[in-house]
Amino acid sequence: MAQSAVQPSTTPTALPAKLPIGAIVPWAVFFGVLMLVLLYFVGAEQGATSVTSGENVHEWVHDARHLLGFPCH
Repeated sequence: MAQSAVQPSTTPTALPAKLPIGAIVPWAVFFGVLMLVLLYFVGAEQGATSVTSGENVHEWVHDARHLLGFPCH
């Protein structure tokens, strides 16, 4: 029994796909701008820099403001 009946398999190993940097940049810019807008509404949408009138946005993000450590009153 010197020979094995089962031949070793030669399956190729999986390699990660290469993603070009040009495909990532537009998405990174989009999400970066989106995060800055959200940060503005949570952290600074109140008072003299207010984009919207009234207290609606302040009330919607009030708990997030406290959770992130922004003072609001």
